[in-house]
Amino acid sequence: MRWKRTIQLVDVHCEGEIGRVATGGVPNIPGKTIAEQLNHINTVDDSLRRFLCLEPRSGPLGSANLLVPPRREGADAGFIILQADQAHAMSGSNAICVTTALLETGMVEMKEPETVVMLDTASGLVKATAACRDGRCESVTLTMPPSFVHELDLEVTIESLGTIKVDICYGGIFYALVDASAIGTSISKANARTLVEAGMKIKAELNRSLEVVHPEIPEIRGISYVMFRSEEPDGAVRTCTTMWPGRVDRSPCGTGSSANLATLYARGKAKVGDVLTSRSTIGTEFKVALSGVTEIAGRPAIIPTITGRAWTFGLTQMALDPFDPTAEGFAVTDVWGPEAGEIR
Repeated sequence: MRWKRTIQLVDVHCEGEIGRVATGGVPNIPGKTIAEQLNHINTVDDSLRRFLCLEPRSGPLGSANLLVPPRREGADAGFIILQADQAHAMSGSNAICVTTALLETGMVEMKEPETVVMLDTASGLVKATAACRDGRCESVTLTMPPSFVHELDLEVTIESLGTIKVDICYGGIFYALVDASAIGTSISKANARTLVEAGMKIKAELNRSLEVVHPEIPEIRGISYVMFRSEEPDGAVRTCTTMWPGRVDRSPCGTGSSANLATLYARGKAKVGDVLTSRSTIGTEFKVALSGVTEIAGRPAIIPTITGRAWTFGLTQMALDPFDPTAEGFAVTDVWGPEAGEIR
């Protein structure tokens, strides 16, 4: 073989959302903190992200999680989420995938009935409490970064959608939260394309007109995703997180569910101790609990916990031939959606 680069990955999905975990071959990424490493990928050198997330080595679905040495004291591992658009600071489904991979491969010793894994992320330290039995990670409960409301009921006018209200909230990354009824549709697999197209328009307009920066972590800025929501007859929250360039998150979305819980708390609809069900577009579920309240830069914030499951389904070794003309990766609008035309 004449490979220039090889990276070993554990294939994992969390409630339907793929989150491959790069366990070997990850190069050194400059930065004193995970946030600085994230910023390096997004502003200096994104070749590794393109290698792992674009065609011909990957496709529109899922994420690649880079395992990196932790920078915070007490952390067992650090990780950075890579997706088609950029590196992201935090993801609930991906944190559950990472925890499951660390334990089931033996990279972190599994202890039954419970193992605590501390994850260093760009958004802060995340405590992952895994329920373990017979050598398997059965579920993971994440104590998420503090979540807070940036602005409620912001009116935004979108071509072809009219004027709609959005909540701008932080759940580990920034979200625009929109009631699905506001765009005249409901959340279902059949409506995924309609929701994605609306979500891309809303995200583009908000990032054009609104500057959003975390008050304590300047590397985290901008609206990452638009999540549509609706209430189910049984009281669960149905979610559809739309992701650039044109797909929906298959999981119930941990960071989005955390952001939404912050809106419920701000509106007096949730209190400490409440446990809600967040249900994905495909019907899989997270348990979302409001475990405490705190402050971030003087503003009210909550501490959410997210419980979900992940399954390992394979091992992959991804390689780069130095003579491959598609080394930089590519995306085509036929399967990636019209926004993929911006990828060069």
